[in-house]
Amino acid sequence: MSVVSDRLPTFPWDKLEPYKKTAAAHPDGIVDLSVGTPVDPVPELVQKALIDAADSPGYPTVWGTPALRDAICGWLERRLGAREVTHRHVLPVVGSKELVAWLPTQLGLGPGDRVAYPRLAYPTYEVGARLARAAYETYDDPRDLDAAGLKLLWLNSPSNPTGQVLGKEELTEIVAWARAHGVLVVSDECYLELGWEADPVSVLHPDVNGGSYDGIVAVHSLSKRSNLAGYRAAFIAGDPAVLGPLLEIRKHGGMMTSAPTQAAVVAALGDDAHVHEQRARYAARREALRSALLSHGFRIEHSEASLYLWATRDEPCWTTVAHLADLGILVAPGDFYGPAGDTFVRVALTATDERVQSAVSRLR
Repeated sequence: MSVVSDRLPTFPWDKLEPYKKTAAAHPDGIVDLSVGTPVDPVPELVQKALIDAADSPGYPTVWGTPALRDAICGWLERRLGAREVTHRHVLPVVGSKELVAWLPTQLGLGPGDRVAYPRLAYPTYEVGARLARAAYETYDDPRDLDAAGLKLLWLNSPSNPTGQVLGKEELTEIVAWARAHGVLVVSDECYLELGWEADPVSVLHPDVNGGSYDGIVAVHSLSKRSNLAGYRAAFIAGDPAVLGPLLEIRKHGGMMTSAPTQAAVVAALGDDAHVHEQRARYAARREALRSALLSHGFRIEHSEASLYLWATRDEPCWTTVAHLADLGILVAPGDFYGPAGDTFVRVALTATDERVQSAVSRLR
């Protein structure tokens, strides 16, 4: 087993345990803003769809029901402005983290191949490359990369952890560059519906891809927009020449979204009202925490979208983590996301209104 596990870095969240204990000792209890896990209820219509599909004794299909594929296609066109999306362009996955971790392996990448991802990024991009034994590197601008041997280019807009959004013109140029060099673009867009001071655009939009899905795949999740992190519900969309072989591989691997979850996703993608309600909750929490952090001497960079505030006091990130833990507030250190984050912390908006107000009071 160590042959595989030795390829992986230390699981970063384990390093937070001592600070979590400090924060938990606060007289008013911990305010955990370290992990972006939803805390609000699953929408009732989604729960009902799950319950109604609970009697599902047979195996689900990896490709999902026709109703699920219809729902994904409809959402892509309605919400992202994608055009002429068919069932061949979509594939359900068992949560987006599973997809990110195993995509390089499922693409057949290995020694001699290269994977690139943003300098500040979700750690699982690196994990995926390590599992496949492929080389990996980070970038500020992917167009500055050496394209030789580069097989997979991860984009992440809106960014986790920074909330930075790539504009339509920049995305268009990156897609054109990648196509010119034969590099597959996979765009992690899981926070796309959470734009605050920017309106995120998908690589699936025709203004970005010129009306063709060749060489591009987008990753989407229902964890944040619909509070379905516990359901493990996500999907990818894009180039059928990529998704077709992935479907066959995932069939052999039994990587199936459960039948009740598939029914729940159909309900969630067909309803926009609950998304607007959840956005309003996060917007209020974001404003309260942003104001409190600024008053406490923090500077906030980017954060124009997503579920986080990227904050700094221009000191080592673990010093900031310790300071906030003394106030009973737990945040994620920026170096979890790369050395470039070593003076920042990531503050999640995913706490109840009561806990957010408690954090605001302590900061002020």
